Amino acid sequence: MAEGENIISINIEDEMRGAYIDYSMSVIVSRALPDVRDGLKPVHRRVLYGMSELGLSYNRSYKKSARIVGEVLGKYHPHGDSSVYDTMVRMAQEWSLRYPLVDGQGNFGSIDGDSPAAMRYTEARMKEISSEMLADLKKNTVDFTPNFDDSLKEPSVLPAKIPNLLVNGASGIAVGMATNMAPHNMREVIGGVVAYIDNPEVTVSELMEYVQAPDFPTGGIIYGYDGVKKAYETGRGRVVMRAKSHFEETKSGREQIVVTEIPYQVNKASMIEKTAELVNDKKIEGISAIRDESDRKGIRIVYELKKDAMPDVVLNTLFKHTQLQTAFSINNVALVNGKPKTLNLYDLIRHYVDHRHEVVVRRTQFELDEAERRLHILEGYLKALQNLDEVIELIRSSKDGDIARAGLIERFDFSEIQARAILDMRLQRLTGLEIEKIQSEHDEVTKTVVYLKDLLESKEKRMALIKEELLELMEKYGDERRSTIEMNADDLEIEDLIPDEEMVITISKEGYIKRTPLKEYRQQGRGGVGSRGAVSKEDDYTEHLFSATNHNYLLFFTNTGKVYWLKVFRLPEGSKTSKGRPLQNLIEIKPEETIQAVINVKNLNDPDYINNQYLVMCTEKGVIKKTVLEAYSRPRRDGIMAININEGDKLLNVALTDGNHDVIVAANSGLAIRFNEEKVRSMGRVSTGVRAISLGENDRVVGMVCVGADEDTSLLVVSENGYGKRSALDEYRITNRGGKGVKTLQVTEKTGSLVAIKGVVDGDDLMIITRQGILIRTAVDQLRVMGRATQGVKLIRLNDADQISSIEKVAGITEELIENAEVVDGEASTEVNPATGSEENDNTEA
Repeated sequence: MAEGENIISINIEDEMRGAYIDYSMSVIVSRALPDVRDGLKPVHRRVLYGMSELGLSYNRSYKKSARIVGEVLGKYHPHGDSSVYDTMVRMAQEWSLRYPLVDGQGNFGSIDGDSPAAMRYTEARMKEISSEMLADLKKNTVDFTPNFDDSLKEPSVLPAKIPNLLVNGASGIAVGMATNMAPHNMREVIGGVVAYIDNPEVTVSELMEYVQAPDFPTGGIIYGYDGVKKAYETGRGRVVMRAKSHFEETKSGREQIVVTEIPYQVNKASMIEKTAELVNDKKIEGISAIRDESDRKGIRIVYELKKDAMPDVVLNTLFKHTQLQTAFSINNVALVNGKPKTLNLYDLIRHYVDHRHEVVVRRTQFELDEAERRLHILEGYLKALQNLDEVIELIRSSKDGDIARAGLIERFDFSEIQARAILDMRLQRLTGLEIEKIQSEHDEVTKTVVYLKDLLESKEKRMALIKEELLELMEKYGDERRSTIEMNADDLEIEDLIPDEEMVITISKEGYIKRTPLKEYRQQGRGGVGSRGAVSKEDDYTEHLFSATNHNYLLFFTNTGKVYWLKVFRLPEGSKTSKGRPLQNLIEIKPEETIQAVINVKNLNDPDYINNQYLVMCTEKGVIKKTVLEAYSRPRRDGIMAININEGDKLLNVALTDGNHDVIVAANSGLAIRFNEEKVRSMGRVSTGVRAISLGENDRVVGMVCVGADEDTSLLVVSENGYGKRSALDEYRITNRGGKGVKTLQVTEKTGSLVAIKGVVDGDDLMIITRQGILIRTAVDQLRVMGRATQGVKLIRLNDADQISSIEKVAGITEELIENAEVVDGEASTEVNPATGSEENDNTEA
């Protein structure tokens, strides 16, 4: 050891721990996290300040990017030049920032991930909105700190007239923590800030009436609101984003999916390339070609489909397997007083308003000091003008300026500042016009001083000023929302906002679904030609039609025996002539599945209810099964197995019972069997079931009706050629399950095969839909109760080649609704005498 040296032993763990903590805090505070006040990280702040110092305002000429990078590196940011240039490039990209802060000229990259040109080739200046970030910087509104070598001063934060952190968001990875904040719409954010100013006790849910959801630069669809709400309430949440798309038809008749907006931060070229790989690997079926037709006008990605492909199914597959659907994980971590904190929406707005309030206070004090200084000089001018001759004589007789200044102070009691100002005053100021200007300026500055003092004394007036400035910014920079908001099946919190009114639900054979207010359908008489129902493609028609209230749960049972859940108000609302939306976009139903039955359930959370209610299921091959509702009370997005289906069979119908119902099962041959529900024991969820009816070789079950013992129900049967009737249940004797049954309809060539059976009561309305989309609504009590073996009456006049598609009843129609509905009288129906086979006119009122 050399002389004079002193070695101190230390614990290496303590040293490493201390060094790492120092390093991590440096990264957190000085590099990776934004300040909650201006929403900028140090490098962003230094780029803007450096550009400001170079005079690169929005109305000045551009300068080389290398010149700007050099300015920032040499004076404020002692790191690599790429960090500064990459930051400046991102601040200029319209697809990266919702409101870009840099105006770039040249190649600044692309949404396809192309790199920008080298900094020696590009030029830049500030955007006009950046001037709002730097406004009043010279008025002592923020603290300045020494730069890295103590040779210059730089602002520790910008005045930030705009709420930049919420408007543009931020992202960064620190040590042990990260931030990922979403951009928002300027109008919405300022609306939320103004709401906070008006009421500092405002809640997050109230703020969300203004700040609805993130608004991404690339637009797209925010699919679901759960993550947004959670992020606003806690500072952390997951927002699902979807591309905006539509269907087009080519001249050759092929259908194609056209994507016009993609999720935020998705590399378009990479996404297309990976999608093509999935198509080649047969993981995505139905796509014949992918083309990128994007240009300067916007994005246009075309997925050309094969002839047999269903556009909605392919689109749903693309959402599942490609970046047409991604998630933005919100993590609102920002520096508050130099410390990282996770902030909710209220906190973000509160800290921003606190910052603006401090800026206004400091700006007002600065302006007041300047105004008082100017007023003091003007008062000296006026006093000197009142004694003009003596002042001039004193100055002329003085040997030099110092003596003149001392004389003015001694003789007229001027201050040092006033005396210097009088000596510096030009002779031109002594003209009559100039004297008036001095007096006028004195009056104006006096008013300014009074206003500024009043502003400093009143917090309410300061807040009103902040509000006024924000509303001016909203008018100047505010624009329309780009990202649309679309609710999905997981958003259960908005139920209280939805009125629980009755809806008619329609589901087409191709899987399009919608809900329509019941009052939109007019009531018609039996035998009428009907009104136009859902508009559909030639090969599509409405297959399911029923009524439900908005708060009901819908249990969708498919032909394969699976069940899916959805609240009624989650369905898209449309007019009775609208097409609806693909069900595949609402629930994760597989392409080979079709909806066979839909059950309305009022509540899945009441134990007494779900343990005493049963689901009775019937298949096309005559198998029946009963399972307690509790087994289906835990909704899963991807559905569960409801019944085990044998090969060659499919689920046909499902009914909700209390365990004491009679079951009637009918076949297309016109035979029906009635037995008590007790004959079917309760089974497990994935069991197969037992035989309900014996079928002939070519027979199949067309429907099942479950009726309570005390219900005044009659059985409605309808044939494919539009004949139907009501029969009393007493005509169907109760037997054991598994028999062949009795005749329920006299099936002839004229009537066609049996297609549907329903249990109805007086007061119900009957909804009939044909394969050509014609819909008629008629009161059930207009149909006479007839014998079990008759052929019935004509329910609807069918066009050539048209047939009945679906029969549903609408229960619980109020008298007021019936009175207000338009009634159209139908033509006289025709009844067939089963004994003679001849037709007889029936003009009897139902």
